Amino acid sequence: MKKNPGMLAALGLVICSGLAFAEVEGDAERGAAAAGVCTACHQADGSGKNVPDGESWPRLAGLDAAYIAKQLHDYQSGERSNASMMPFANMLDEQQIADVAAYYASLPATQGAGGEDADEAMLKRGKQLAERGDWSAYIVSCKSCHGPGNRGAGEVFPGIAGQHAGYIKAQLQAWKAGTRNNDTQDLMGSIARRMSDDDVQAVAAWLAGQKPVAN
Repeated sequence: MKKNPGMLAALGLVICSGLAFAEVEGDAERGAAAAGVCTACHQADGSGKNVPDGESWPRLAGLDAAYIAKQLHDYQSGERSNASMMPFANMLDEQQIADVAAYYASLPATQGAGGEDADEAMLKRGKQLAERGDWSAYIVSCKSCHGPGNRGAGEVFPGIAGQHAGYIKAQLQAWKAGTRNNDTQDLMGSIARRMSDDDVQAVAAWLAGQKPVAN
């Protein structure tokens, strides 16, 4: 097969660009300064805030740095949309994104809120969905992707144990409605669309009460 010099050169640029991006290492100390714009919503300790019947801001403390960086890049590209987040994400350059991600990843994970008023039946259903799923409705368990204890599995699957119920609920609703779709192969959307509103409420409440880190 005849080689195309132009195509090889372009491929080389793509590879080099990918390597350059991979080499951007975050510095948590610098990230603490850059994250000053984040504290109004995500709090100085990265704990976020659960707002019943309003917009809840997620806990960032203790999340995987690669996951945080990916979400910031997705806001910049428009792959993920949020009127509050996009202006702040666009204020950050590549190094600042890596630094902010490293900073929040270095903080101790805090406990989520929002499931305190859930009754026993709701929590039982939430636990079932999170740990075993519901194969009668083709709903895969949360931990199948989000890892043991739902504490995260790298860049794609964040830790959702101990995340605020209001935020989990809002994201599941967004996946369900198709207003969030920055995952591969519509995995989250296909699961969320099989969940009833009661299921969403139940799994959000149960996950909020779980420990974000292993004992």
